[in-house]
Amino acid sequence: MMFNYPLIVCHHDFSKCDLSVDTLSKNVLLVRPHLQTEWAGFALVEAPIQALRLMYEVPDPPDWFVLLSGADYPIKTARQILDDLTSSSDDAYIQHEQITYETYKSDVKPNMLWLKNSYQRYCTKSFSFHYSKKYLAHLNLEICLEHPLLTKPFLPFSKKVACFSGSQWFCANSKAAKYIIDFHSQINPLTLYYNKLKYADESYFQTVLANASHLKLQNDRRRYIDWSDGGCHPKTLLMEDLPNLLASSAHFARKFDIDIDSNILNELDRITS
Repeated sequence: MMFNYPLIVCHHDFSKCDLSVDTLSKNVLLVRPHLQTEWAGFALVEAPIQALRLMYEVPDPPDWFVLLSGADYPIKTARQILDDLTSSSDDAYIQHEQITYETYKSDVKPNMLWLKNSYQRYCTKSFSFHYSKKYLAHLNLEICLEHPLLTKPFLPFSKKVACFSGSQWFCANSKAAKYIIDFHSQINPLTLYYNKLKYADESYFQTVLANASHLKLQNDRRRYIDWSDGGCHPKTLLMEDLPNLLASSAHFARKFDIDIDSNILNELDRITS
């Protein structure tokens, strides 16, 4: 294998589809029991953390971990990736942008509109008032609090704990991994808050790590992702994207689909082998 049979911990939701585990190699561990996952649900945070617990309780845990999906693929050689990570002075490569009210209320470039969406998701508080009487149904109300002075009693954020957001895909060393595991195992306001939110996977890890003063983060996910098509999903990468992939400093890229273009994967195998 590319990394000489590294430890791989996989979470698979068997309620969604089956997976033949008999053919898995000995370096692959499965999160058991699996979690029921759904799009934007908190299980997308819980599953990686359970995987980290398994990964870092083995006798000789890895120095670094990389969070990957089935649609990710390496675009650099194993030696390049390992050299980059082992020589790094950083504890994690993770996209993390601070989410502020000032940005929410300002004009931003189209490619930064996600910062406004992040504020709406994580830093506002909504209240709904519904009337059971049919003749009062037109009076149903929803109030959304936006200003930090109004949301302060309801959110875990403060001058000492800022909200951060970014891509859910990241990599980090054992120091950061153990901090995530320890932090999540405690009863704390951040975890309790994010547990009730949609899209927590695009903010929870960022907020936990970026507020840890003893950790050094690089605002770089080491992932090539092409959002040029617009819409809710990144572009499926094809052979035409190969020059951009090779020119990138990223270690992995996404998304690939073998049913749409398998040639790009074959070529990457040849280049990175």
